[in-house]
Amino acid sequence: YCPDGHKIGQQLHDANPNDVFLINIHTGGYANPQGTGTDFNTSFGAALAGQTGLTGYPSGTVNRHVFSGSTTTAQSRTSWSSSSSTIRNEVSPVNVGLQASVDMASNTLTVDVEVYYTGSQTVSTNSLNIAIVQNGILGPQTGGATYNPTAIDPSTGLYTHNHMLRTMLTG
Repeated sequence: YCPDGHKIGQQLHDANPNDVFLINIHTGGYANPQGTGTDFNTSFGAALAGQTGLTGYPSGTVNRHVFSGSTTTAQSRTSWSSSSSTIRNEVSPVNVGLQASVDMASNTLTVDVEVYYTGSQTVSTNSLNIAIVQNGILGPQTGGATYNPTAIDPSTGLYTHNHMLRTMLTG
């Protein structure tokens, strides 16, 4: 069912391109490599999944928020739309801006981050995680043709993985 989750997440992003950002994390038993070059796991995946309290795949979190009626941040894909709407309607006391540049000659990525507080907040400590994701990765995906057929590359028959977590710059 992960391809259905990919499709739902992409629809949320497409409807809110400046407010919804996706990070697809490959971890757990369904993320076992299916041949050379298909290990999409990262050193962060299991730890991130462990923080959510997930009990099945696909699961997602919306802003790492624990919503009413739950004790964990993990949610079924059927809840993502309403949960993201709830979060988008909240007032944010901080604006975050990022600008990245890549120097191909030195193989260096530079990320400049600006944080601007626009109001008071209720927490004493803030943390910021910066993730690198990659689009257009061709590979196997069970259920891709059934649940997200537009993600199948016609020339290879492989699934196109997008928003795939590659690394976390901040650990």
